[in-house]
Amino acid sequence: MDTEAQPTERDRSSHPDSPGPEGRSRFALVARVADWLPGGRITLTLFACLAFLLVLNAFVVQPFQIPSGSMEQGLRIGDRVLVNKLAYRFGARPRRGDVVVFDGTGYFGDADYVKRVVGVGGDRVACCDKKGRIEVNGRPVEESAFLYPGDSPSSVPFDVVVPAGRLFLLGDHRSDSSDSRDHLGSPGGGMVPVGDVIGRADWIVWPYDHWTHLSRPSAYARVPAVSPEGAHG
Repeated sequence: MDTEAQPTERDRSSHPDSPGPEGRSRFALVARVADWLPGGRITLTLFACLAFLLVLNAFVVQPFQIPSGSMEQGLRIGDRVLVNKLAYRFGARPRRGDVVVFDGTGYFGDADYVKRVVGVGGDRVACCDKKGRIEVNGRPVEESAFLYPGDSPSSVPFDVVVPAGRLFLLGDHRSDSSDSRDHLGSPGGGMVPVGDVIGRADWIVWPYDHWTHLSRPSAYARVPAVSPEGAHG
């Protein structure tokens, strides 16, 4: 006589490796969807990957192609950069020296732009001192490390105080950049609201031989703060 106990239906359903009713129903739903789609599971996997990329692009990181030479020589026409869309989403704010992509609608034009943050809310930005350097809160900024070779910091004199919640933005290729200097008489005075910043450009990812991390230059480290916003220098 066979005395080995035979598993009952109850034993099988309670086995830890057996999927519960919810698990079985989910698997069945996925299988039905895969059967309905042309290409089956391969097509379903491609759709899942596409959905993931769309969410990533909308909320986390977004590729951006450099459209002009205004940020040369660091960013060249046609370079692709990755824009970190979470950089300023959890209480952090743009800091002097950051390269940011922003929506210029109503301030620069109906497009997205890439520029460097030179002044934050509360800062006084002026040009130029006796050596031709831009001053932020009375401190001259040595920009030679990223300024386009042969360019002066600015051929246009200015002396402005950046309103709270806004940014004063300049291109690194000053002689080929339309930036805050050129819109001082426009609505907003050429100062872009922090809320219109899409994100911080962190990496050049294409072309491959130009792959690099875009770090914040140390030129602004000694700029004194004049307000809580300016304390992020």
